[in-house]
This record gives sequence, structure tokens and C-alpha cells, in this order.
Amino acid sequence: MTYTPMIQQYLAIKSQYKDAFLFFRLGDFYEMFFEDAIKASQELEITLTSRDGGGEERVPMCGVPYHSAAMYIERLIEKGYKVAICEQVEDPKTAKGVVRREVVQLITPGTVMEGKQLEEKANNYLTSLTSFEDGTYGLAYTDLTTGESRITLLHSFEDVFNEIYSIGTKEIVVATTSKEQCQSLQERYALTVSCEDETMIPPSCESVVSHLKQEKLLVTFGRLLNYLVKTQKRNLTHLQPVELYEVNSHMKIDMYSKRNLELTETMRTKGKAGSLFWLLDETMTAMGGRLLKQWIDRPLLDREKIEQRLHFVEQFLIHYFERQELREYLRSVYDLERLAGRVAFGNVNARDLVQLKKSLKQVPFISSLLMQIHDKHIQSFAQQLDACEELVQLLEEAIEENPPLSVKEGGIIKDGYNETLDRFRDASRNGKTWIAQLEAKERELTGIKSLKIGYNRVFGYYIEVTKANLHLLPEGRYERKQTLANAERFVTKELKEKEALILEAEEKSIELEYELFVSIREQVKQYIARLQKLAKNMSQLDVLQCFATVSEKYNYCKPQFSHDRRLVVRQGRHPVVEKVLGSNIYVPNDCYMDAEREMLLITGPNMSGKSTYMRQIALTAIMAQIGCFVPAEEAILPIFDQVFTRIGAADDLVAGQSTFMVEMLEARHAIVHATQNSLILFDEIGRGTSTYDGMALAQAMIEYIHDRIGAKTLFSTHYHELTALEQRLPRLKNVHVSAVEENGKVIFLHKIKEGPADKSYGIHVAHLAKLPLDLIQRAEQILFEFESNSTPIIKDKKEKFEQLSMFEERHDKVRSDISKKEKEVIKRIQALDLLDMTPLEAMNKLYDIQKLLK
Repeated sequence: MTYTPMIQQYLAIKSQYKDAFLFFRLGDFYEMFFEDAIKASQELEITLTSRDGGGEERVPMCGVPYHSAAMYIERLIEKGYKVAICEQVEDPKTAKGVVRREVVQLITPGTVMEGKQLEEKANNYLTSLTSFEDGTYGLAYTDLTTGESRITLLHSFEDVFNEIYSIGTKEIVVATTSKEQCQSLQERYALTVSCEDETMIPPSCESVVSHLKQEKLLVTFGRLLNYLVKTQKRNLTHLQPVELYEVNSHMKIDMYSKRNLELTETMRTKGKAGSLFWLLDETMTAMGGRLLKQWIDRPLLDREKIEQRLHFVEQFLIHYFERQELREYLRSVYDLERLAGRVAFGNVNARDLVQLKKSLKQVPFISSLLMQIHDKHIQSFAQQLDACEELVQLLEEAIEENPPLSVKEGGIIKDGYNETLDRFRDASRNGKTWIAQLEAKERELTGIKSLKIGYNRVFGYYIEVTKANLHLLPEGRYERKQTLANAERFVTKELKEKEALILEAEEKSIELEYELFVSIREQVKQYIARLQKLAKNMSQLDVLQCFATVSEKYNYCKPQFSHDRRLVVRQGRHPVVEKVLGSNIYVPNDCYMDAEREMLLITGPNMSGKSTYMRQIALTAIMAQIGCFVPAEEAILPIFDQVFTRIGAADDLVAGQSTFMVEMLEARHAIVHATQNSLILFDEIGRGTSTYDGMALAQAMIEYIHDRIGAKTLFSTHYHELTALEQRLPRLKNVHVSAVEENGKVIFLHKIKEGPADKSYGIHVAHLAKLPLDLIQRAEQILFEFESNSTPIIKDKKEKFEQLSMFEERHDKVRSDISKKEKEVIKRIQALDLLDMTPLEAMNKLYDIQKLLK
């Protein structure tokens, strides 16, 4: 089949970008053909048409206007697709045959530089993963919008899963041979998987990796860099030197625990509202918000660094007025990180540069303000803030205060910046003044008050006279140019000459303005590294003032750190629940753990607050280790290396796992990886199986953690029989959430007390949930029967099997030993219809039965 030259050109380019939609520029439209057209018409809900392509059948086609293409591209990227932008790269007037076209950029979910898909306070990471023969994995990621990059080596695919979840990446780049291996990642996290096999560091990017020596790291980051160079096809000078990190250099919080603790998003809505990030986010800048999220994801282990952050927070708390003033200055600071990225990419506009100037103008005020706080650490920090005065001066002299959005239509460079531009402008302005004067002169001469001089791009300048006034024109004064329905348009020789001068001046003025703007943009590029360093300092400042603001608002205290692994939380609260409920309603609680008290076994009714109490201890530890004050009156904490949680129940349908399997996998992960310096939270382990199975598993886990790991552990359970373990396990202590029963109804006090709970309140909770009354009464009857045949606690494995094997035998024996009197009682009880009896009637019957037994 022979296609037309243009379709052949399209197919040749498309063959290089098989996994992307090819936006093929034709005039004022981006067109798509064949399968791309069919699929795009469905995804974008646009009309599918066709055109003659030279073959027997018409070629499917659809297109979008180039001026609104960004909206359509954004929609495709949100759905996880890639879009290759193919532009004309030669002038159609000078082209021989088909105009030459090339792909100028490949836009992918991980390389988006602007648009609604970019959240202000969230990074947009592109990740590369490389597997090595020894079973290790290299993982690198970069945010193209800010230029920040990180790299690490991981020792298992489980670690890869955790890091991918933590990073929240949109796209992962792997070797072609590894694509199948990433299928599970793609399905679980809805990632776009891309392939890149070249791993040699591109010469233009060598400075980014000059400090890396290990071959594995260079290969891993080389894959990422090659993908960026090939897809973006432009300068990447804003990429900062890649930061090497160790997963174990921060508190490890696996993906289960991050989800269960709702650190950056809630389990139910997957949104920010209701998460710890939502509570803490009092940042004033977008870059501060992104840094806050990074700190929450990676709490510190280095006590000295934690103390440094806490010191700044304390100073900002003390200096209230300075903090409020600082917040106002930060409010005017633009997103310097992403701005630097846009400067490097060449897609920055004049309004961005005005925002940059306004941001930089805040820096001297901020520095001066910090110097007023008499603290050597804060004053030292203030001296590091670089105001880039030369850049501010350049932008002040060059860029208009309110420039248009477009950089190619003029109006962006100030008068007085460039002599030639001023001359062009003067000619243009004088010419327009001359035209205004001509209009007034012609009106006076002809006596036609409605005569006007207008302009359009097709005909240029013209004199317009309505048909009703044509008879007033002197013969031969004007040359007819155009006839309209109600008017005639004319020109004069003099007007034509002036038009040429004006238009030439305007055209040259606009061309020169664009050249000057590009030159200024190139000068701004020289400041990228300084701007990125300033952005880093400003974002840290923003997060630290944010911690002080939150701490004051909710009355948090400065945590202290113990050397003997002692944990003391007095009047502790769950920060998010307290914010939602209000401090007047929330009931605070204490927690004390030391070398003699490593495990707390928590009992109490459902809905009483066991899970909330456990979560608040974990959140307190995390908040302390990110350098924030904590929700308590006093807090002395060990520095935890890891936090593990098994809270809540949810099927993992993607992985084909039931609730109970998820529970067991999360428990296994904690038990295998926890150390003595870890924090473990296990909530209601064993609910997903039979009572004896669940109880046996729960007890075995408690014993294993107690005897072999020694981690600080909060273990809540509804198996009251387990409370007897306190007698055998010296470092386990019973506590319970108290409740009182009044008039048959339970009242939760939400207060943690020493010792085990006296009973379970499951049926009371069912009553609160307003289950049908007859169902609740039947449950009470069944519970009475169960409790009459209760089995004592399983104290060890041997006794467990003895109990299970003897149960049937013992039950039968009891049945055979019943006396005639007891048989009569049983007969009478079976005949009772309790649901139709009043409480008084039931009491009378019970009295009769008791008398019979006596």
C-alpha cells in the first residue's frame, strides 16, 4: 500500500514512539491518525473523522487545536499515557516537498512540567529501577520540576515496594528485560512503566553524578538520565547533584504502617484531609509543603539533627511576633524550586520573572528579621540566605510590573532598558499620534463627524465613511479600498506611508522585545544553582515556623529523648482526632514503658479507643523525630529505628489476599524486621479465623516479641484469656480502656487504666449500633450459654492440644452426670419463650427454677 508522503512521514515518526500518542502538527492543529486517532477520540471524547491517505481506505483521524492542546495532553497524562509532541522544524515557504517534522518533547506522567496534574505541595517523581545479579536493586528518582534527585541501593523487592509507595512515583523506568518483573508494581500502584537500556552517563550530565563512585549507582542513575535526555530533548542544567541516601539512615516506616497511621493520606478517601500531613501543614509556600511531606515520610534517627530542628521550633514559639511577621513575608515567596526548573526548560514567562523578583525582595527582610532573634543558630542561618541582588536589579530594570502572559506579543520590557527598542516604540507611538491627528483633521475638512480611521491585519489602516455621508466627500480625495454593507473604506498615499513606518516599528519592536526577553532568561539561568540553594533554606525555614505555629495552636510540648529506652507520655493525645473532636471533648491518656515494662496488653470494649491510643503513641514518636513538638503535657521518648503497625482490616484485592492474609503478612513483616529499638502496634490480631486459632496465634506472637525481640509493643486484644500472660511474662503489663455500665447501657470513658478489663462489651456496642432488639436479646442468651461452658486460658501449646482433644469427652461426661432434678430444670428452660416475657415474668420463672434445684 502506498501512502501519501505526509502519512509516510507520520508513520516513520510514530514507529519511534509506539507507546505514546503522536501529536502531529498540521497547521493550527495537532492531528492523530490510525489507532492513535481511534483511541484518542474515545479517551478525549472528540470527533473521529478520516482523510484520504493514498491507500484504498480512508485513514482514521482526529485532532485538537494547538492553542488548547495543553488541556487535552493533561487529560491523557492523568490517565497514565504518554504524548509525543511533533512540530514542523523548517519554514513551509522554503521546504521542498513535505515540511520536515520532529518530536520536540515526550511528555509522560513522570516528566510533566506544568498543569493541574502538578500538585503545589507534592513532588512529581520519575523513578528508575535496576536489578543486579546479586539480588540487589538500584533505585533513583528525580522531580524534573525542581531538579532534586536521590538514589539508594536496596536488598530486596519488598524494600522496592516500600520505597515506591513512600515516593509516590507516577512513572518507573526499567531495562527492557525487566519490564515483566515490574508488572506487580504497575498493577499495585497504577504506574506507567517505561523502558530505557542505555546506562552510560550523558556527557552533559556528568556534574550531577561526579561524587558517585559505585558502579551500581552510576548504572541506576545513568538509566534515568538517558531517559530524561531522550524524552525532553532540551537543557537539563537545573538538575541538582544526586543525593545518596541509605534507607536505614531514617526511621523506617513500611507501606503498611504509613497507610495504617494515615501519615500523608487517609485510608478511606486517599485524600490529604484527616492525615497527619493535613494537621501539620501550616506552611506558607509550596516548596515548604513539599519538604514537610518529605520529612514526615523520613523521620530522623540522628539525635543531634532532631535537637537542631526542635531548637528552631522552640525559638519561633518564644518569638511570636517575629514568627507572625515571617509568615507574612513567606506568603509572598513564589515556588523558587519549580521556577528554576522552568527557567532551565525555557518555558518561563515574564509574569514568572516578576514573581521571582517579588520573592527575592522578601529575602533581605527575612534575614533582617531573623537577626533580631538573639540566637546564634538562627542568626547563622539568616546569614546563609542569598538575596541574589544583581538578579533583582536586572529584573527591576528590564521587566514590566504587569506583563502579558505571552512572551511574543510585546509589552514585557520596560522603557529605558534598551535604546533601539525605545526608538522603535517612539516611532510606533508617534505614528499613532499622527493618525489620531489625521482623523481629527479629516473630520473637520469633510464635516463628517462619524469618519474614523481604523486598522485590521488584512487591510492595514483605513478611513471609514458611512454610505449616508459619501456625498460629502470631495471628489478624488480618497482611494477606495473596501466596500461594506453600510460603509466604504478608503486610503490615501500619506496614510499608506505612515502605515508602513508604524507597522515596521511595531514588528521590529516585538521581535526585539522577544530577543531581549530570551537574553534575560539566559542570564537568569546563571542563577539557577543559587536559587535552588535559597529555595532549600527557605523551605526549611517554612517547615520549622510551621511546626511552631501548630505547636502553639494545639498546645504541644517539646519532647525529650531517653538513653535507657524509657517512654513517658503524660496526657498524650491523638493529634488528628483531637483536631476533629476539639480539645474539650478529647480524653488525653498517659503511657509509661521502660526496661521492666516493654509490652502493654490492652483490653477493653470495641469503640472505646484502643486503636486511637495505640496510634497516638506512634504519631507522637514520628512527630518528635521529624523535629516537631508533640501532643502531650510531657513526653520522654526513645529514638525508634522503625515503626510497625497492624491496625485496621482490609482485603488486598489487587494482590488476591484476604483480610486475614493481609493481617498475617503485616504481622510477619514486623516480627521479621523489628529490633529492640523498634515500636510495634498490633491491634486485635487473630480476628480473621476461629477463636482458638486466633487466640493461639495472638499468644504465640506476644511470647515471640517478648522473648526474642524485646521491642516496645502495644498489643490490643479482645481475647480476655490472654491477660493471664502477665503472670508468666515479666515485661508484659495489662492495661485497659475503662467503661461503665449504667441501666444496661455501656458508657465509654476513653481512659487507660492499669490491669485487665473486667468484661467485654460487644453486645452493648451492638446495642449502641441499634441492631434489632430481638437479635440482641438472642445474643445475650447465647452468650450466657457460652459463659456457662467457658474454657480456661491456654497456657502453653501442650495444654492447648489437651484441651481441644478432651473437650468433646468432657462435654459428654457432663451430660451423662445430670440428675433427674437438673433434667427437669433444663426441660423447663427449653420451654421458656424469653422474647415474649417481661423482665418481671422472667425473674419469677428463674426464682421457681432455683427453688426446684434447692
